[in-house]
Amino acid sequence: MNKTIRRASVFTLLLVLVLLVRATWVQFYEGRALADDQDNRRNTIKLYSEPLGNIVVAGESVTGSARTTGGDLRYKRTYEDGALYAAVTGYSSQVYGATQLEGVYQDLLDGTDTRLRTVMDTVTGGRADPGDVITTIDPDVQRAAYEALGDKKGAAVAIDPATGRVLAVVSTPSYDPSQLTTGDSDAWTRLTEDEDKPMTNRALRQPLPPGSTFKLVVAAAALEDGLYASVDERTDSPDPYPLPLSSDELTNENPDAPCENASIRVALQYSCNNVFGKMAVDLGQDKVRETAERFGFNDAEQDIPVRAYQSVYPADMDDAETALSGIGQFDVTATPLQIALVSAAIANDGELVQPHMVARITDHSGDVLEDYDGSAATRRIVSSSTAEQLRSAMQTVVEEGTGSNAQIAGATVGGKTGTAQHGENNSETPYAWFTSYATSDATDRQVAVAVVVEQSDAARSEVSGNGLAAPVARAVMEAALR
Repeated sequence: MNKTIRRASVFTLLLVLVLLVRATWVQFYEGRALADDQDNRRNTIKLYSEPLGNIVVAGESVTGSARTTGGDLRYKRTYEDGALYAAVTGYSSQVYGATQLEGVYQDLLDGTDTRLRTVMDTVTGGRADPGDVITTIDPDVQRAAYEALGDKKGAAVAIDPATGRVLAVVSTPSYDPSQLTTGDSDAWTRLTEDEDKPMTNRALRQPLPPGSTFKLVVAAAALEDGLYASVDERTDSPDPYPLPLSSDELTNENPDAPCENASIRVALQYSCNNVFGKMAVDLGQDKVRETAERFGFNDAEQDIPVRAYQSVYPADMDDAETALSGIGQFDVTATPLQIALVSAAIANDGELVQPHMVARITDHSGDVLEDYDGSAATRRIVSSSTAEQLRSAMQTVVEEGTGSNAQIAGATVGGKTGTAQHGENNSETPYAWFTSYATSDATDRQVAVAVVVEQSDAARSEVSGNGLAAPVARAVMEAALR
């Protein structure tokens, strides 16, 4: 064999060895990464090769699977009353992925959760039968919130204070997830470019200035700290309140309201800004923040199990900014979920049960894999005495004050209105808030609710928590107590 042939043979052998090494590396070391790659079409084909498990509300599936008529994906996701439950289910799309409960429990719903595998699945290597997600959502409460919000841009959350079960999560305007299941690009573009953002879950993922609903947190801090012994003790509160280090004054919406040196009860009843602005300064931002954080503010991992965006009580404020934070302005933000938790803890004698909108997850046969109702943690937020006093003051708000539109025959209702500034120098339409709790006089059943209305067809002068948000809260509470 001449030298040229020998060299060519060695070079060819080296190329073969390199190819074998590379093939081995790809197969054994990079194979898993390639298999899990989001752009690997085989994963999508496998995911939609069989029907998915379902999300269940009150014993009825609000999701389903239907055979497709063409292509390599055999099934697509379907939704019953899709717009009604979109803020709960999210969507499962062949192109755009999965969100909300569809995303959190994707492994369970597609049968790849290892807890679903039987011995036969292990032997055959087949995919297990999918499991189901059993929610805590009450369909009557969910529908009441959805219909009461109507054409308004806003959100509502309802919680059972005694159990932490989330009874309703509604965001409007909504959308039908069925539009996205097959990857309709026109529908995706239409929904994502809509200026009203129908795919934004306003109940969980759009923190806004909470306005005067935050005064409940400041009142709780003052009572817990001992700044005031009771909600009926007169405060030291000039009207208007001169903001520290500023030439501005903190005034009240109603100049004739008896806000000068008003007690906490009267200050909540008339929503006196001067009282709570000064109260926040007297307490100091650290004490207010400590109480806010006990309620859940500044918690970056608030999962129900869908993760809610963080509600914020800011740090490093001067006294003027602290005063504004005391009325739920400056850089204070909150989701409707967070504001509902404030009322829930007050209603539940100062204790907050971990909120959850999934009762349990089950396998295909209905056997429980995890029970969230039975494992919900409880933590004390404020003392029983503080909670009792705040409930009494909130009742005064509804019976004699700014929350009259939330009154319900046959029920004890406590609430707090809020109208939060929006835009530079309050140039945009304000946000209307209402948070409340209700107890049935006949059955002692309770519910806590928070509602925000971002935009409606009401004139700016008519925007108020009592005028826009309280009627929505009343409808939700009535449905929950029935």
